[in-house]
Amino acid sequence: MSDAQYFRNFTRVDSVEKTAQGLSAELHGERLRVDVVRADVVRFAISRGGVFDDDLSHAVCVDPLAAEVPFTVEETTGADGRVVRLRTSGLVVTLGTAPFRLDVHRPDGSPVAVGADGAYAMLNDAFVIRRRCRGADAIYGLGEKTGRLNRRGRDFVLWNVDVLDPRASGEFAAARVERDPRADPTSTEFDPYYVSIPFFYHLDAASGAMAGSFIDNPHRAHYDFSVSGEYSIRFDGGQYVEYVFAGPRMPDILAAYTWLTGRIPIPPVWSLGYQQCRWFAYTQADVEALARRHRQEEIPCDGLWLDIEHMDGYRVFTWDPKRFPDPAAMLSRLAEAGYRLVTIVDPGIKHDPGYRVFDEAAEADLLCRTEGGGLFLGQVWPGDTAFPDFTLPETRKWWGRLNAEHVRSGVAGIWNDMNEPATGAIDPRAMRFGRGRHSHERFHNQYALLMAMATVEGIRAACPDRRPFVLSRAGSAGIQRYAANWMGDNLSRWDHLAMSMPMAAGLGLSGQAFVGADVGGFMGDANAELFLRWMQYGVLTPFCRNHSAIVHVDQYAWSFGPMVANLVGEAIRLRYRLIPYLYTAFVESSRTGAPVQRPLVFDHQDDPLARDVDDEYLFGPDLLVAPVTAAGATARRVYLPAGTWVEWYDGTVLTGPGFVTAATPMERIPLYARGGAVIPMWPQAPDHADGYQPRSTDLHVVVPAEDGTHTSLLVEDDGVTTAAESGAFRRTVLTLTRTGCTVTVAARTSGDGYPEFVRDEFVLVIRGAHPHEVRVDGVDHRVTDARVRFSNQGGDFDATFTV
Repeated sequence: MSDAQYFRNFTRVDSVEKTAQGLSAELHGERLRVDVVRADVVRFAISRGGVFDDDLSHAVCVDPLAAEVPFTVEETTGADGRVVRLRTSGLVVTLGTAPFRLDVHRPDGSPVAVGADGAYAMLNDAFVIRRRCRGADAIYGLGEKTGRLNRRGRDFVLWNVDVLDPRASGEFAAARVERDPRADPTSTEFDPYYVSIPFFYHLDAASGAMAGSFIDNPHRAHYDFSVSGEYSIRFDGGQYVEYVFAGPRMPDILAAYTWLTGRIPIPPVWSLGYQQCRWFAYTQADVEALARRHRQEEIPCDGLWLDIEHMDGYRVFTWDPKRFPDPAAMLSRLAEAGYRLVTIVDPGIKHDPGYRVFDEAAEADLLCRTEGGGLFLGQVWPGDTAFPDFTLPETRKWWGRLNAEHVRSGVAGIWNDMNEPATGAIDPRAMRFGRGRHSHERFHNQYALLMAMATVEGIRAACPDRRPFVLSRAGSAGIQRYAANWMGDNLSRWDHLAMSMPMAAGLGLSGQAFVGADVGGFMGDANAELFLRWMQYGVLTPFCRNHSAIVHVDQYAWSFGPMVANLVGEAIRLRYRLIPYLYTAFVESSRTGAPVQRPLVFDHQDDPLARDVDDEYLFGPDLLVAPVTAAGATARRVYLPAGTWVEWYDGTVLTGPGFVTAATPMERIPLYARGGAVIPMWPQAPDHADGYQPRSTDLHVVVPAEDGTHTSLLVEDDGVTTAAESGAFRRTVLTLTRTGCTVTVAARTSGDGYPEFVRDEFVLVIRGAHPHEVRVDGVDHRVTDARVRFSNQGGDFDATFTV
């Protein structure tokens, strides 16, 4: 931020008037808008050259001013000069006129966003804002970032980068001194990364209250939280448009942010199963042999993925005719065996006259150009490479048709890679958009979002009753509406395993709930212990894909011998048994924006110890996971937040808050269930989740040691189509209440049901207590091996027992 000293501060307000949405002010040469979005959300905007850009980005997907929110405006004049205050039930905006200031507090006077000296300033196309922040305060968010989940004490750049390509990451590495780990793109401190989201939370350490900030601007940005007493934000271009969230609870802020930028769609259930991927020159026979091997080894698996070697000369939407002589037949046989196949689709189009995709794009003028009007060419896998201009609606429509054809051929999902955009040896900044009208900087960070948008809209148009699945490497605010994200090209190292936890949590807190790291590591040679520990952890993350690079050792589930294969199989089977619980967490995320892999602070922001935990997390609302992150570990320390926690494997009942030392035998990693939860599970792990509809479902009832009420959910539908959007589902709300020695579980159902539903019984599995009988709807049932079985075909029930 060293050059910020030259920025010109806004120092006075020349006039203020009330508008239908809030306030409008003259800011000596520019205009300021203060718009009430919701009672707890306000939007600030400052014009550029007197003009407001109403088409700044594709992040916001709703009309933020559609609702009529009551507010009042009052004006006072005193020692601070003329002050205008806008009040809602959830916040107070203070606009000082001489000198200019713009602050937000809650009605109780607690701070939300309070300007520091020179709070708002501009220079040329850049702007800076500064706000007060105490040293003990915490900062969360900003999407995909390395290092600690708490961003306080560091500075960050938002610019999507192909991290392990030194031609792309080199400028950022060179900006650091050699001893700084951020000078090494392979380190767990390097910045920036693939996904840039200008949204963060500010936690007041004294009160525990949180506020949020989202700057709706896709240009390169610099966030500096390293200075004592304040933080500063600089954007190198575009207009200042900021949404400020008063909170004070983190889940409410995230719900408001994802209302603005969208929430994940309910994914197809097969995408929650185990995914096997490798960058390798497979043949058609190899792929089918790999499918058979998983079934022979009794390793559940839903997805097989093909990297770039399946294409004809790296031409997207093609198959190598020698390696894959009959892909349609292969896809059909895989589908019969319960597999979905996903292929990679990069944005780079081989510059090859005569190649249909290139010819169509060139003829319709759908490719990115340079400032001089020529075709922009990069150097990626195909050699000379052109890039679709996804800022054009006609390009998105054309690209969507290509993806739809690919899916109609039998491909189940689309994997978008190299979409930062990565241009290889060629500097991407010569790439311009809108047929040369727009700078590269305006759309660089949005490129992956627009690509995913085109892909999904094309698939939906062609297959309106089918849930699309897209995985993206890069992204920006709103990417969650269209695609899942994996965390890019990681390394087979223990520190990269550990790094993926706060990185996934940061993405989850930034609206992207469907995330996961390449299990085992992409680059480098995993060993048996690292692979096993990563698999035991990876199966308890939202997206579970084993992925490795072409030049390294095999890391299939069976690659490290039968003992490791058996333990890996047990871990994968646990994931499959938990799919009812996991799927329900995804459904809830699509409704509220809540992360699936969530840091402890999300549910326990009032607990100072929970705020800085990076090496454990909640998987869904009620399972606490503590992975092993070091070789040779036989035990590790685990922090348990307040409440009852039951050790998953041996049933030990523990009470938080507090630390425990957990054993970490090679068979498992520490896993705890929250007291009061009812966790739905399949009784056995199927070969694949796609189309699986069991007749029996286990409900693991975790008995709390204390009185209280806890609500859990089970959502069941066909897992494939969009029929659930029209009511074709079963939603069961499970309320557990403990009063003294009496525990009740009340189930209440809603939804219209669906034709594939065949469940006709529940099995209550009692954890954390040993009752002899359970009364279900007035009938006593003997507890055998902690289990009670009773008929249920999708209706309500009431169960009671004494502990």
